Amino acid sequence: MLLAHILTKLTCTTVAAFAANSLARRGIEPALPLAYVVWFLETIGAVCIIFGLLTRVFATAIGIQFIIITFVAHWAPGFGWSRPGGGWEHPLCWGLIWVAIGLRGGGPYSLDRKLGWEL
Repeated sequence: MLLAHILTKLTCTTVAAFAANSLARRGIEPALPLAYVVWFLETIGAVCIIFGLLTRVFATAIGIQFIIITFVAHWAPGFGWSRPGGGWEHPLCWGLIWVAIGLRGGGPYSLDRKLGWEL
């Protein structure tokens, strides 16, 4: 789901446009370097989680990202995701899922486990 989430950003906009339209507009600065972090986590991080490589590192980082998204970008509109600007329950749910994956790790079929890299 995270990889599908970034595909729209990859195909419909640039990193600079995402930084200006999403991060800087909400007062999140420095917007451009943080936009690159978001793109990295949601592409490379998503692929690594799919394969179970560095699962805890990426899942925890993405969980932190979604907690920030919850409280900075989506808290003001309120609970309902159908509200203009989106509510906070959807990103909070995803943030908690990523934190849980970060705590649990990749599982028995992950590359982390096969390579003996699991933290």
